[in-house]
Amino acid sequence: MQQRHQSLVAAGHRGIDDVLDQCLQGGLGHLFTDTAVLLGRSLRHITRSPDTIITTAIMPIAMMLMFVYVFGGAIKTGSDSYVNYMLPGILLITVASGIAYTAYRLFMDMKGGIFERFQSMPTARSSVLWAHVLTSLVANLISLVVVVLMALLMGFRSGAGALEWLAVAGILILFTLALTWIAVIPGLSAKTMEGASAFSYPLIFLPFISSAFVPTDTMPGPVRVFAENQPVTSIVNAIRALFTQQPVGTDVWIALAWCVGILVVAYAFAMNTYRRKIS
Repeated sequence: MQQRHQSLVAAGHRGIDDVLDQCLQGGLGHLFTDTAVLLGRSLRHITRSPDTIITTAIMPIAMMLMFVYVFGGAIKTGSDSYVNYMLPGILLITVASGIAYTAYRLFMDMKGGIFERFQSMPTARSSVLWAHVLTSLVANLISLVVVVLMALLMGFRSGAGALEWLAVAGILILFTLALTWIAVIPGLSAKTMEGASAFSYPLIFLPFISSAFVPTDTMPGPVRVFAENQPVTSIVNAIRALFTQQPVGTDVWIALAWCVGILVVAYAFAMNTYRRKIS
């Protein structure tokens, strides 16, 4: 491993693809080490194109500005600050808009023949997917931090302690992983670039039919039933309770069950799609 690290340093001005070939062909046959190498490749692409993270954060921030300063005065939530009330929903929208780039990057790699190239090397087959998934996680976490910082500038305040913030982070990480594995499916199977990312639109819309922006008891009967029994509402309620240091009740367990359930199902479908693609 030390020799490979030295070879990376000594590679100097050689292209990153040449270095990548050397690493993968040098005996990194295990999942974790292969994933780490490919994760480095994906993260380098992100650092060379920071506009993807900026774009991901801009839409939720624009929505937050609009709802707080345009609609916030007309919406009665029982909360002292509307930005405090709506931030959990904005965080979920941030993740939903960010995973579209995961599908896009996977689609481009599939069309560019990168997957076929990696299959000719002694690599763990699922390491390519895991590298994209972890890249999505890192990029989305950065976008979430940007959105939270903007919310602080807009007046968001929370008395939550370290444990509550860690719990919020854990829920958001699970939610991101669940949606990212959903994104893997169209990323592998879409026929066009537009089709690869279009799946995220319903996911972005889902928080609007939940408790993210208004209490569900203000909604008409059928809409209320749907809103109270879809995953976003329980996740939003759990995060909101943690931010305000209120009892989380059963919401946190329902939220975790939704996240884990979606993650398991999406992972199974994504891996099945991947096997069919490379077989």
